[in-house]
Amino acid sequence: MNLFFEWLRGANSLLKIGVFFLIWAIAWLPIAIPIAWQFNWHPTKPLKQALKLALLAPLYAIAPLIVWGAATIEKSSFAEYGLTWQPKFFLSTVAGLSLGIGGLIVVFTVERSLGWLQWQTENLPRLRSVIFPLLALALWISITEELIFRGFLLDELQQNYTIAVAAIVSSTIFALLHLIWERAQTIPQLPGLWLMGTILVGARLVDDGSLGLACGLHAGWIWGLSSLDSAQLLSYTGKGNPWITGIGGQPLAGIAGILCLFGTGAILSVGFLKFFY
Repeated sequence: MNLFFEWLRGANSLLKIGVFFLIWAIAWLPIAIPIAWQFNWHPTKPLKQALKLALLAPLYAIAPLIVWGAATIEKSSFAEYGLTWQPKFFLSTVAGLSLGIGGLIVVFTVERSLGWLQWQTENLPRLRSVIFPLLALALWISITEELIFRGFLLDELQQNYTIAVAAIVSSTIFALLHLIWERAQTIPQLPGLWLMGTILVGARLVDDGSLGLACGLHAGWIWGLSSLDSAQLLSYTGKGNPWITGIGGQPLAGIAGILCLFGTGAILSVGFLKFFY
């Protein structure tokens, strides 16, 4: 076994990443298959939200263990991947949350002023029951995904490639893996998901290698969109072109969402964190 670990440690980054995802899948499938049977689901059927959450929970629960195993083999640590529990990390996370939510507010305010959407204010009471559970869920998802994609993957890729290539490859893997769940809905979002991954790489670089800002940004986008969706706080009027507002009501599948990401990247490029410390 030690010989295998030594060989793996010296292997190309892409091979190590392939082994990482293979082990993750092998560890998850014995849990996922009984869950799918319980829901009487197979891959040709649409994936309902309840089943998706039931499958995601164990997948994300075991992810830190798989990353920890990879870090042990690589003689690395979560701290080197950018995940620490220092005060700066939490400040960066709050800054990222603010920037992520702020970007969504700008996009939806502009779309409302153009008559492309309308607020369903009568549903505001629904928001109270979901807002904090969704925040906890958004933080869990974002921290897990950032540890994997902007932490482990990015660091591994930089062992053999430049930061630019590492950002491109890690963002491509990040986008393509979303196809596991809802392919028809995800395909129009692939360019946006790739750009999102690239922006989150930039967030880690701006934050001096910490994942705090990236986690906050990612969580802010998930929290904002899932809260609006769960509480049914907005509806599109049909006056805006779906290529702008987002195909299928998905902001990342439209020009508005892409511009929001570019705007976030522009803010990061001028040193957003200087205003918080």
